[in-house]
Amino acid sequence: MNVDKLANPGPLGLMGFGMTTVLLNIHNAGFFPVATAIVAMGIFYGGLAQVIAGILEFKKGNTFGVTAFTSYGFFWMTLVGIWYLPASASTAPTNHVFFGIYLAMWGIFTLFMFFGTLKANRGLQFVFGSLTILFALLALGNITQSKFILSIAGFEGIICGLSAIYLAMAEVLNEQYGRTVLPIGAP
Repeated sequence: MNVDKLANPGPLGLMGFGMTTVLLNIHNAGFFPVATAIVAMGIFYGGLAQVIAGILEFKKGNTFGVTAFTSYGFFWMTLVGIWYLPASASTAPTNHVFFGIYLAMWGIFTLFMFFGTLKANRGLQFVFGSLTILFALLALGNITQSKFILSIAGFEGIICGLSAIYLAMAEVLNEQYGRTVLPIGAP
């Protein structure tokens, strides 16, 4: 099979990430409580769809894509698991400090992934740069239990998610029309 003939799985992964990120951060910004819509998106679109996109990136030989999409897909699934898996006799619920550390670990991972975008388009750089900031704000907000910082994170997360949606749609439309419909900033 000719790898060049495979469809670009990037827009699927970016949409799964972007839409789920926007929904969760509408909550973080204080507009709505965590709702079934966020949880379902976290499992299926943010989670499963990104993992599928990552597997397809593997088939295309894109190490960055497989690492990003499968990792963030499983991020969404673990997040839902942290929220909803019951504690057993041998485990305790995750307290706010340890949850902040969990988010900080994702921030460190994202920072390294951001460095990987420096050879990519500006749109991807913005997505990963803003996501790095988002994880830092969420980690700090959870560790300190600051509703103010979490609210700022929510607004920043909405911007991050919207940037991923923009990049996904730019990739789809630019490919579909064979020209730049939505600019993404050449590397």
